[in-house]
Amino acid sequence: MKYQLEITQIEQTCLFKLSWGKGKQISAKVPYPVTLFQLYSDWRKAYFNYYQKSIRARVPKPKNQQGKIKLSQDWHRQLVQLEANLLSEFYRWLRREELYDIRRTIATCNQELNVPINLFITCSQDLERLPWETWEIGAEFNSSVAIIRSPVNIRADADIDKSKPCRKPRILAILGDDTGLDLTGDRNTINSLNKIADIELVTWQPQQQPSVIKQQIQTALSNEKGWSILFFAGHSNESAITGGELAIAPNTAISISEIAPQLAIAKNNGLQFALFNSCSGLSIANSLIDLGLSQVAVMREPIHNKVAQIFIVQFLKALANYQNVRDALSTACNYLKQEQNLTYPSAYLIPSLFCHPDAKLFQIEPWGWRKKLNCWLPNRKEAIALASLCFLSILPPLQNFLLDKRVLIQSVYRDATAQLPETSAPITLIHIDPQSLSKAGITNPVPMDRAYIASIIDRLAAKESKIIGIDYLFDRPQTENDPILAQSVLDAVQQNQTWFIFGAFKQIDGQEIGVAAETNIAHPNWTLQGYTDSLPQYMSLLPASHTCETSCPFAYLLAMVNTIEQSATENAPIPKVDNQTNLRNRVYEYVKDSSSFRQTRLNPLTNFVQYFGQQWLRPIEDFSLPPDLVYDRLPAWQLLQNDDLPTLENQVVLIGSGGYTEAGLTKGSDNFLPPSAIAYWRIRRNSDRIEAPFTGSELLAYMTHHFMQHRLVIPIPQLWLIAIAFLLAKGIKLTREKHNFNRKWLLTILSSTTAIYGLLVLQLYISGAILIPWLLPSIAMWTYLLLCQPAKSSSN
Repeated sequence: MKYQLEITQIEQTCLFKLSWGKGKQISAKVPYPVTLFQLYSDWRKAYFNYYQKSIRARVPKPKNQQGKIKLSQDWHRQLVQLEANLLSEFYRWLRREELYDIRRTIATCNQELNVPINLFITCSQDLERLPWETWEIGAEFNSSVAIIRSPVNIRADADIDKSKPCRKPRILAILGDDTGLDLTGDRNTINSLNKIADIELVTWQPQQQPSVIKQQIQTALSNEKGWSILFFAGHSNESAITGGELAIAPNTAISISEIAPQLAIAKNNGLQFALFNSCSGLSIANSLIDLGLSQVAVMREPIHNKVAQIFIVQFLKALANYQNVRDALSTACNYLKQEQNLTYPSAYLIPSLFCHPDAKLFQIEPWGWRKKLNCWLPNRKEAIALASLCFLSILPPLQNFLLDKRVLIQSVYRDATAQLPETSAPITLIHIDPQSLSKAGITNPVPMDRAYIASIIDRLAAKESKIIGIDYLFDRPQTENDPILAQSVLDAVQQNQTWFIFGAFKQIDGQEIGVAAETNIAHPNWTLQGYTDSLPQYMSLLPASHTCETSCPFAYLLAMVNTIEQSATENAPIPKVDNQTNLRNRVYEYVKDSSSFRQTRLNPLTNFVQYFGQQWLRPIEDFSLPPDLVYDRLPAWQLLQNDDLPTLENQVVLIGSGGYTEAGLTKGSDNFLPPSAIAYWRIRRNSDRIEAPFTGSELLAYMTHHFMQHRLVIPIPQLWLIAIAFLLAKGIKLTREKHNFNRKWLLTILSSTTAIYGLLVLQLYISGAILIPWLLPSIAMWTYLLLCQPAKSSSN
């Protein structure tokens, strides 16, 4: 959780404004104690006098004092006393009653959410010099709050996505002017990180021209490989105009504004954190965060050389232990306070961390992933096995074969466990089979006699059928009988408001070829048309970006019309001869917002990979349901001759070919070998059609049923599961090598896991409508584990 506290001083009043979440904020006004600034000034004077020698500011020191530290006991006592006075007044001010709601809001959130609380404090110019890091804001509520600073002006976004976590961290260390200082400790400490980071040092050399060292720094910052951390040690000073100054050589300084372009390049190349182990860095931090750098650690006041060395050792040690920069700075400051405060009083008050509020706290990630990754990479045998199975998994013929057999096993499982839906078939399939043709005296059913279709429609109208789908193509005029069929359709629409859905086929350009306009059999304002083209085992869905305006699946239209008939609302579209607009568009617009009809489109991935022969995530036709629960088959001759048939008012009626040899756009193209599951159900249900072909109208009936019942079984690609199986197998193998499990144990676990996995995926198919592959992933698991056994366990 992130909170932002903005503190602004207006004359003798301070405005505290706390904001968090989505637009939440509270504020309070608190008088600024006059004594606080004076106490700070007194403390700063004592601090400077105590540390006036060997500080990292541009103050030369005599040669005879090089390397020696002479401390004034008087200033030590005064500094300790003034620090106590300053902190006492500072805390008393922050505990005022006016700030109670702010303190409670921050602290209680930590207790409720049990998550770390980061409080970003933004102060006006004079207030930012106060030691805000020491404010134990949650102490009175027994809560912990981490305080981080944030500048007033931030005009650039934090490029948190520019980090490069998959590379070894890179550190650019700039060692500046060491006049009066000893930077050996900084150099050694930075170099100690060479095992976990790549380090490059830039430092001035004697007799080197100032322009040369400046160019080296600019070139290094612009390195295209980028940097994770920028480190500077030496003298520095504040400068509001130039953003701070860094002493890079004797009598030579470079301002932040001079290297701003190079810093921008470094930021874009992944620079996230900068550490300035030098004096008076407030303006440096403000300018760098304003430029968009994520995080900057600086010393707000002059810092003694020895303190700087102690600090950098502790800070980088914590960073090397993979602490984030906030925790690392806190660790270093606590060390100065607890272990070094007698020698270096007030030193722990000086370091500060400035962060862009939107940045993730930087930390060095554990290095060594290459070794771990190498353990997971397949060896030669494993790679061959993986590649072979992946290749087999994307072969369309093998995919179709495995899908067919998988659905067969699913049918057997349904039957054995009695998991069949207790519903009647919602579809009546009128089959014009060979016997119907024989009784009607039709010797040449290509094209189908349209007067015969008309007689079926008349009979269905008499049986009060409301939805009639016709799986025949009337794309060419048949002068003799077209008027008869047209009249039957017209009469049914006028008298019963019957829905007619005519079959069509889809061209390469996506347009449909259906009922020819010259026949007058159908009109788009009062009849519907949808394409019947489909893959035998998969559902026909709407493309991801298309509506039904240009093309629409035949079964999809039947299901939409059934939804409209069941809803029966006043504004529902109905087939009427006097309709003035396209009926299919009206149906689609009405149904697409209906909660009772599931809009089903091709998954974008499916839409893409189908061009490569793959049908990933495309719903399948669920032949694990027996045909008699999907449709009632009624031969056309029985419909025409049997007067005792029940009403068909609540049924979706589908007229199609019933297996005669000539059926289809080309001879026999509408007849298929029965899927294995259908053959199983025909035998189990004692069907008289065991040897009969499986027709296109039966495929459409299954598809329509799935749309109506919202039964869309999604197949998970074999390739995906093979990859997961190999990863699991590799994990098991590495675990076995580590713990030396014997072969018998492995085979027992593998066998039981494979069996449990098989039962799980069979049940998930029924309960969750998800088809998860079993065979190839199981082969992948067994192959991977048995190919390469650990040498020391081979005799077990």
